[in-house]
Amino acid sequence: MLLYEEVSARVSEMIRKGTYRAGERIPSIRALSRQMRVSVNTVMESYGRLENSGLIEARPQSGYYVRSPLPEALSGAEIRGAMEDIVPNPVTIGDTALQVMAALASPALVPLGGGVPNPDLLPMDKLHRMLASEAKRFRSQSIAYPPAQGHKRLRTQIAKRSLNSGCPLAPDDIVVTSGCVEAMNLALQAVCRPGDTVAIGSPVYPTFLKSIQWMGLKALEIPSNDQGMNLEVLEYAIQHNPINACITIANFNNPLGSLMPDTKKKELVRLLAKHDTPLIEDDVYGDLAYGPSRPVSTKAFDEKGLVLYCASFSKTLAPGYRVGWIAPGRFREKVAQLKTLLNIATASPTQFAIAEFLTNGGYDHHLRKIRRVYARQTALLRDAVGRYFPAGTRVSHPEGGYILWVEMLEAFDSFKLYKAAVREGIGIAPGRIFTLGDRYRNCFRLNAAFWSERMEQAVETLGGIAEGIGVTRRSGRDRYVSL
Repeated sequence: MLLYEEVSARVSEMIRKGTYRAGERIPSIRALSRQMRVSVNTVMESYGRLENSGLIEARPQSGYYVRSPLPEALSGAEIRGAMEDIVPNPVTIGDTALQVMAALASPALVPLGGGVPNPDLLPMDKLHRMLASEAKRFRSQSIAYPPAQGHKRLRTQIAKRSLNSGCPLAPDDIVVTSGCVEAMNLALQAVCRPGDTVAIGSPVYPTFLKSIQWMGLKALEIPSNDQGMNLEVLEYAIQHNPINACITIANFNNPLGSLMPDTKKKELVRLLAKHDTPLIEDDVYGDLAYGPSRPVSTKAFDEKGLVLYCASFSKTLAPGYRVGWIAPGRFREKVAQLKTLLNIATASPTQFAIAEFLTNGGYDHHLRKIRRVYARQTALLRDAVGRYFPAGTRVSHPEGGYILWVEMLEAFDSFKLYKAAVREGIGIAPGRIFTLGDRYRNCFRLNAAFWSERMEQAVETLGGIAEGIGVTRRSGRDRYVSL
């Protein structure tokens, strides 16, 4: 065995035995070089080997950490089992799930469970000045009915930025909406009728379930992992069920935080195009990539106009301004008609303010700043979960956004954790609200956007509660039990 392989094997064994837990920092290159009496180059080679295998990760200006991946892709047996369970279901969101969603919006709770951005990181003062100045500049237009498709200046700025997501658009390809939720609802109404079936990656963003229920549609949940929905299961579902549309959050999924590789995006678009099935894409987190470049959208691979691309400025600029958009491809006329029917148009003053910010407000500089902050805060939250939660806890490893998905051991009940957390004044999103079935009972969602000392204290409290719910050993395996 080569020396660097021996070093890799020793570190790997320490991680396997729990000496270094998920999220914990391992010795620096120089420290391990001294401890094991080997050269710095040998340790660098070893850490590179461990990083390539997905066991550890390098964090700029911080060091190396034990990686906490989501479960691996489904095995063949698991895929066959998942296929047997693929059945469209009417959506009925129970009172408990609705109560959880309402509770997460309460300002009385430490905001670890919601999906909202931190307003302190948004350019409030500059936006408000622009809102006032643009209202004066466009005095009559600000109070008149706006064009149904949205103001041309804003659509032009959105079209210019569309190159970043790999789908060059023209201003006339775009319809401005009241946030991304309206864009998604318009897309669903344009391509579906009551009783139709929508395939959607699971776990599911709860608002999508509410929209599907409101429209009288059926949901068909496709299992997903850290690379997006399982396309083999999706193809099986299409072959055995009438699928009228598919919904995806390919870039920094909520709640998984996952990023679908470009090859899978292309494969997804081709698979659906083969069956002439519309794809509705929510790309609201796409601008929050931690890396040097923004990931492309599935729309970038659309050759038949079947991808209805939806996004907004709610996560990056101003959720309260309610400015989003949709590029509906071949369904543009239908979407524009629906927009007119439902609420005539999106409010003019906020359209003008966002357009001015995109033109002269330094949007790219702002994005670079909040990307750095969210990358740091997400890493800190992951580290805190690794320090304070029981052994065996898994945490997602997002490359953008601020959402984390936490998976406990199988017998753990995250709803018990949620209820105990609320009593302590802490909000988390239990896994049961992200599905129609009985999945994800051992999982929950966390939000890193508001990271602070107070948040770390809340995570420590949560970890203590999780320990109190109970861990015991049985047949050599760790499992959680109720006490």
